[in-house]
Amino acid sequence: MRSIENKVALITGGTKGIGYGIAEAMLKDNMKVAITGRTQEGIDVAVAELKKYGEVMGIVADVREAAVMRLATTTVVDKWGQLDVLIANAGVGHFGSITELSDQQWQETIDINLTGVFNSVRAAIPALKETKGYIFTIASLAGANFFAGGSAYNASKFGLVGFTQAMMLDLRHEGINVSTIMPGSVATYFNNHIPNEQDDWKIQIEDLGQLVVDVLKLDPRTLPSKIEVRPSQPPKK
Repeated sequence: MRSIENKVALITGGTKGIGYGIAEAMLKDNMKVAITGRTQEGIDVAVAELKKYGEVMGIVADVREAAVMRLATTTVVDKWGQLDVLIANAGVGHFGSITELSDQQWQETIDINLTGVFNSVRAAIPALKETKGYIFTIASLAGANFFAGGSAYNASKFGLVGFTQAMMLDLRHEGINVSTIMPGSVATYFNNHIPNEQDDWKIQIEDLGQLVVDVLKLDPRTLPSKIEVRPSQPPKK
């Protein structure tokens, strides 16, 4: 097993939900973690909570801006001297019939969920080459299963799964491991949902955090390149 103590991670969209859960798990395992978010207020709230678990920093950054993501990566390396793990997690969901979906909703979904990952990865690759690091993209089971009202979201997540798998084949030659995680129903604030006690059947954010930590500890010879994760029980009626 690999040791992850004192390894450095950058998590996009880490102020809540899945990104926050991964950050918490990493900090509890003695990693150093930087999270990004689009507002200073969101960053401040998350960092105030996470710092009780370990060494954490927050960076206001929009994954749609390539130059901003390059600066975020540089900020992490300047502070801690290295970057070992990138979690490309930032995402958005707009749902509705193709006849109702607006141009803006389509563009934002593709720009954040797909181009935003490209920007984050391209910014991080030089630093990850130095550490023989790891990239995780957070996709979705919607990247393999289409549904009515999901044209923009399905397109972004199908694209993300394909992008990640091709990137995995490219970066193996650079010593960088790449995995995509495809969760099903998760108890998060995604799509304006407020987590509640009725969500107890869903995947919890701490479950995904533990999954990432466990994968990072695997022997380097083993690469789980695509990981589907779903609740063990069906939805409550």
